[in-house]
This record gives sequence, structure tokens and C-alpha cells, in this order.
Amino acid sequence: MFHLQSLELLHWDYCQRLSLPLDGAIITVAGPNGSGKTTLLDAMRTLLGLECSGGRNYKTYARHANADAAWLRATVENRPRNRQASSRPFARNLLYSDQVTLACRIERNGGDWVRRYVMVEDNIAIEKLMELPEKDWLGIEHWRKRLEGAGLSRAIARVLALEQGQTDRLCEYSPKELLRLVFDVFGDQEVLDRYEEARQHQRQLTEEVEAAERELAHGLAQLAQLDARVNLYRQYQAKLREREQLATEVIPVLSWAEERHDVANRLRELHRQRVHHAVEARQRGEYKQRLLALLREQQEATERVRQLDADKRSAQEALTTASAAEKPVEQLVKQADELQALAAVEGDAAQLAQRVSELEQRKAELAGRWQEVSSERKKAQAALDALQGQRQAPPPPEVQRFLRVLRNENIGHHVLADVIEITEERWRAAAEGVLRGSRWIVVLENAGDEARAMALAERERYRHYLVADASAAPSKPDPQSLLAVLRFSASAPVWLLKQLSQIRRVDSTADGIATGGEWITPEAYWRDGRGGRSVWVDPSDHQFGAAAIASRRESIEKRLAQLDGELTQVAQQQSEGQRQLNAALEASKGHRAAEELARRSEDFAQARLQLPALKQARVEAARRWQQLEATRDQAVRAMTNAEAAYRETQNRLSDSERIAEKYEREWKERYESQRSKAAESQAAKRRFPSRWISGDKLSELRRHYVNATQAKLRHEGIERDLSQGQWETDGAVEEKATLMRATVSGQQGDLEQRKASNEAARVAVGNARERYIDVLRATVRRYRKNIVELGQLAGVEVSADLPHLDNDDMVLRQAELKVSFNFDGKGQIGLNDGEASGGQQVIKSLILLVGLLKDDETAGGFVFIDEPFAHLDVRNIQLVGHFLKSTRAQYVLTTPITHNVEVFEPADITLVTSKKPAGARWAPPIGILQRRVEA
Repeated sequence: MFHLQSLELLHWDYCQRLSLPLDGAIITVAGPNGSGKTTLLDAMRTLLGLECSGGRNYKTYARHANADAAWLRATVENRPRNRQASSRPFARNLLYSDQVTLACRIERNGGDWVRRYVMVEDNIAIEKLMELPEKDWLGIEHWRKRLEGAGLSRAIARVLALEQGQTDRLCEYSPKELLRLVFDVFGDQEVLDRYEEARQHQRQLTEEVEAAERELAHGLAQLAQLDARVNLYRQYQAKLREREQLATEVIPVLSWAEERHDVANRLRELHRQRVHHAVEARQRGEYKQRLLALLREQQEATERVRQLDADKRSAQEALTTASAAEKPVEQLVKQADELQALAAVEGDAAQLAQRVSELEQRKAELAGRWQEVSSERKKAQAALDALQGQRQAPPPPEVQRFLRVLRNENIGHHVLADVIEITEERWRAAAEGVLRGSRWIVVLENAGDEARAMALAERERYRHYLVADASAAPSKPDPQSLLAVLRFSASAPVWLLKQLSQIRRVDSTADGIATGGEWITPEAYWRDGRGGRSVWVDPSDHQFGAAAIASRRESIEKRLAQLDGELTQVAQQQSEGQRQLNAALEASKGHRAAEELARRSEDFAQARLQLPALKQARVEAARRWQQLEATRDQAVRAMTNAEAAYRETQNRLSDSERIAEKYEREWKERYESQRSKAAESQAAKRRFPSRWISGDKLSELRRHYVNATQAKLRHEGIERDLSQGQWETDGAVEEKATLMRATVSGQQGDLEQRKASNEAARVAVGNARERYIDVLRATVRRYRKNIVELGQLAGVEVSADLPHLDNDDMVLRQAELKVSFNFDGKGQIGLNDGEASGGQQVIKSLILLVGLLKDDETAGGFVFIDEPFAHLDVRNIQLVGHFLKSTRAQYVLTTPITHNVEVFEPADITLVTSKKPAGARWAPPIGILQRRVEA
């Protein structure tokens, strides 16, 4: 690599124009903090195409000068390393003079700053450089490539870019990064180039293979797209052909065939109707004869009913007369029996008093019974009246009160009695019995209201369950379960649904015992896990569904009839008891029953003789009346049946005659219409080609299209598809698909060739990698020798482990250069393991850094080291200066003004900077101290 010889700054930061000599091995830049030491290094970095330090950039320095342009110019050494001209650093750039000028021009460009570079032979002043044509100036990327050709590799550029106080950064590299850096600096560029060229060639071939695969995939996709378009085109053509065939052949032929078949069927139907009409004409004659017979039968039945009504009235009068004659005689006999019983005890005052007491007690009992039965009847009547206009049985008062409280609190709810309907009356008793205890369960619509609702239930002492965990009944329950005969219009408790689904319906207890488990019979005998019991509920207490109202009403009406009969019986018993009591009271007053019996003995005896005859007469009259009543009912039913049969036959005859008249008129019209259609069908047949209407062709059309309606629907569907669908109508798409198929075939062949070339390139890369590994091993040995020697100069034991190398890119990427240091015999420490002091870190980095620049064969190279002595004591400064001198590289060092003069001892040239005075535009000139060279 080349050495720096001089540096010139024009309008850089606060330097107006400044020329500095750099033709020395070690150049020290000294000055107080903020005096421009780093500014000077950033000028060198900018000139070499590197980034400035501390987040600064060249634009910042150019703006400080407040000029239109800033210039950086350096002269560098270009002497050959040996006698060959090609060994000159800038020989690749076609520069063969011993000195080369490097220049950077920074100028304004539309409000921004732009830098351009140029390198020319010899020492050329800035004024001459201004005259160079614009085409000779380079951008930053081309400039860096030119400097790489002169030996300023990217690895050394990274070292040169180390900022102030970061000299120890090199020892912070990982072993893998250090190995890469060493090889970038020392590696055989030709080997590197061949290896990189082979890898680049393989990558290019791989990319070409991938590109060919992408092109093939794209071609296949295009071919698939064209095939799809061809398919659409062929479908489109097929639909056009089918549409034309449907419109011109299929629909007309099928319509004609169906119309012809319809005409034939209608003519056959007209013939059958004609035959049927003749049968109905004969039936009308039979109707007329039957009317005459029914008329005579009706008249006879009417006359018989009239005669039976007269006989019934006579029998009714006879029954009334017999009953009227029997009743006083029966009363007289009953009175005689009562007087006789009274006469037996009237001589004994105690027995008479007991008789009166018994009769009075009997009277009181009958009065109590009357009140009891009357009260029950009032309750039954009130219950019947309460059911009027009701769809469901009303709930108890305490339930109504609690539901009203929930409504006032706006809590959504329902009770089970309102949402359950029993669908099979046969199982009503069973369902009512099982659900009796669950009638007034309150189900909340919103589970979030459970706390409020339960607080209200606690306050109202509501004795029935309040449930929030509810769900809808299953849509398909077990058909044998009790749940299957229930219909729910709202949700119900989950546990109740589960219980109802577990109860099986059986016809009898025997069937239930045979099946086992939980069951119930139609008579409400329920067997569960605890045993069996009857849960039968009186129909008057049924609750669920609209049928429960009818059941309750029927039960209450039967109860009312029973209570009315009991009231009648009690009234009769009261009448007889009162008469007996009156007689006993008369006897107690002195009225003699025996005297009454003697006095009226003839009347009583005659009544006893007459009563059997009169009772027999009344029974016979009643039997006669009942017999006539039954006979009359039969006669009335016969008369009614005769009248109904007469009216029905008359209506049938009238309807038949009206229908016949209408049929005759319509039949002629239909017949003429069908004859006309048959003629038109024959004419249409002659217009069709014979092959269209052959039997096989018609069968084929029917198999494919079924009928004309389906063919029309198919035609409409095709029209809709053609108008709304996305079709390919360009016939050239088939030719395009053929060409694309040939193109894809060529792409497949080209891909195979590229894969073969890629395989050959892979072999070449392997060969180049082997040479690369050989050079890498030599490079690592060379670098290890350098750092070991430099460590001896610094009094540090340095060792390095050679990396494991193999002919494999993965192994090469993972290879590492592990370097360890031993300071003062205290043991080995690694690159950046945290065990070294700050000064030792600097020494380690300097050894690694100088080792990159140490070359036994050729001298050259330079490096910027910002404040390398910041953490070193006097002894270490002397050691570092000693081995810096022992190398043939060029160093630009910075150091603050310090009392330790040892930092200046190794310097050939010392540049002294000073701060810019306040208010001054330009900084003071830089002082130059150059060591005298002894003769």
C-alpha cells in the first residue's frame, strides 16, 4: 500500500489554506481538546473516501468555511515495491510516476454539498486540478474501487475509520471477524479474485437457473392460462352449437311431439268421457226412479210420525192421570204408616219425647247437610265462572303476587305453567302428576337478575323454585320419554328437562317392571330411583295447556250435577222429616194417633187396597209412554233419513243434469279444437326432415332433455351463460396455445442445459476453494508470526490457534482465529473476555492492528490511531513507541497536550494544533515540528 507524503487543506472547516508534510513514519498530531486534531484526521478520511468520526460528515466541515468550494489534496508515494513497474501501488490505475496526487473537491450543488475525486500523476497544485475536465472526476464508489486497487482494502478502511478513543476496538472483534479481516488484508488477491469469480460465476449460473425456472414456471402458468382460454373457447363454441341445435331442432321437434301426444291423449280422453257420459245418463234415469220411491217412503214416514205423536200424547195423558190418582193414595198410606209408628210410642211419654228429639236432630242434620252441599255448589259454580274466557287455569294468589313484584322490578321471567303444552291427552294424567310440583317454578330470562330476584323471593317467602340456569328443550327428544309428549314455548330448567327425558312411558306397570329404570303409566303411576307411587291429579286441578281448562270445566259441571241431585234428595228428606216431626209434636200435645187410625181406618184400608193397582197402572202408563217415545224417535229418524236421502238424490240428479248440459256443450268445443290441432300437427310433421322425428331420434332427445320445457330452460340457461359468463371468443387462442407449448418445451431444454452448466461451475468453485484454503492457511500462519513478534516487542506473550479449514463454504464461514495474550506471566486472556485492563486492551489492539500492516517483503501502508496512549503508563508508552518504530508502516497519531513527553519520542513529525480564537474566521496555522535526520 502507499504512504502519505503531504496534505493540503483549502476552506476545510476553519482552515483557510494549509499545507502539511506527512513524509515520515510516525506523525503525531498534538493539541488541546477541541483544537482540530480529529478535524485533521477527518480530512484524511474524507480524502480516502472514508466516513468521518463522531457522526460528522464532510458537509459539516465544508459549511463552516462559508465558501463555495472546499479542497483536500494529498501527495502519496508510488514507488515500486520491486523492480517491476506493475508492483507500483497505483499501477492498476495506470499511474506509473513515483508520486501521485489525490484530490477531493467539495462544492455546492443546489443547496447541498457534493464531493468528487481525482487522482493524477506527479504533484499537481489545486489551481491546475481546477482545469481538469469534468469527465476525469469520480464519484465515491469509483474512488473507493481505485484506492482498493492501490492497496487500501475495505478491511484497512475499517481500521482507518476507528474513532477517537476506540483504538482498542480491534480486540473486540470476534475470532470469526478477526479471521476475515486478516485474510482481507494479507490474502492473495489473485486467489481471492479467482475464488470470488468462481463463486460469482456459480451464483450467476444459479440465478440463471432460478431465472430459467421462474421463466419456465411463468411459461407453464401462461400455458395453463392459454389452455384454460382454449377450454373456454371450445366450451363457447359448443354452447353456440347447442344453442343453435336447441333453437332450430330440439325445441320445435319436442314441442311438436309433446303437442301431438297431448292431442292424442285428449282425443282418447274425450272418447272415455263420451262413454262415461252415457253411463251417467243411465244413472240419471235411476236417480228419477229412486226419487219416486223416496217420496213415497218419506210420505209414509211422515204419516207414521203423526200417528205416533197422537198415541204419545194419549199415553202422556194416561200417565199423568195415573200419577195424579196414585199420589194422594200413596200419601195416605204413608200417613197411615207414620200414625201407626207414632201410636206405638204415644202411650210412653219418654219414647215420644225421644221420637221428637230424634226427628228434630234429623231435621238439624238435614239442614246442615243442605248448607254443606249448598256451600260446595257455590264454590263449584264460582270455580266454573272463573274459567269463563280463560285460556289457561289461573295461578294461586301467592304466585300472582310474586309475579307482580317481578314485573314491577322489570325482571324478565316466565312460569312453567305458561310455557308447557301436553300434546297427547292419553298422557295428560302422567304429565300433570309429574309436573304438579313444578307448575310455579319461575325461570329468569336474564341470569344477571338472579341476585335481585332471589332477594325478592326471600322477602316474599316464595315457596317455589326460582331458576336462572335454563335452556331450550331439545328439538328431537327420545320418542319413548315423557318429554316427547310435551311442547315448550320458552326455556325450562336444565335439571327438569333432564329428569323428563329420563322418564320412559309404558302402557302398564308390568311393562315398566319388565323394562326397568324410571317409568310412568298413563294412569300416573310413577316409578323412580326411590320406588313407585301414584301421582294422579284430579282433572279439576289440571293446569297445563288449553285442554286443562276443558278438563276442569267438565269435571266441575259433573260435580254441579251431582250436588244438584244431592240437594233434591235432601229437600225431599227435609219435607218428610218435617211432616213426621209435626205429627210427633201433635201427639205430644195430646193428639191421639190411635184415635186417628181408628177414625180413618176405612180410608186407610181402602188406600192400601187401591195403591198396588194404582201403582201398577202408573207403571204400565209410564212403560207405554217410554215405548211410544222410543218408537217415535225411531220414526223421526227414519223420516229424517228419508227426507235427507230424497234431498240428496234430488241434488245429485240436478247436479248431474247441469253437469251433463255443460259437458255436452264443452265436449263439442274441445272435440273440434283437438281435431283442428291434430290437423295442424300433421302439417307441422310434413315440414320436419324424417330423420328428426324418427322414433330413435325422439327417444334420444327425451333421454337427453326429458321434454320441451327442460329444453327451453336449457336454452335459456345457455343464453344466460353466454351473456353473463366470461368466454373466450377469439379463435386464434388455439394457435397461441400451440406456440406457447413449443416455447415451454424450449424453456425446459434450456433449463436442463443451465443446470448442467451450474453443476460444472460448482466443481470449479470447489477447486478454487481448495486454492483459497491453501492461501488462507498461509495467511493465518503469516499473521500469527507477525503478532507473536510484535508481542515480543511489547513484552507480551501472544499465541494464536490455527482455524480448522475444509473444502466447504459452511466450514469456511464458521472458521475462527482465536488469539490469546499473556501479560506479565499472569495467564492467557482472550480477545474480549473482560479480564484485561484498559491499557492492556490498547496494547492488544495495537498488536492486532500493527500485525495487519507488518510485511516482511514489502513496506507500505498507513494507519490513523486516535489517542493510542490514553490509557498507557510511561513504560507501556515506550514499549508501544518502540515496536511502532520497528514496523515499516506509516502512522498518524493524535494526542492531547500532556506533561508526558514520552508520547512524542517516536514521532518523526509533530503537528501542533490550537483552538480558533473567538470572533476569528480562520483557525491559527498548525505548527510543524520535524525530527532532524542525523547524517
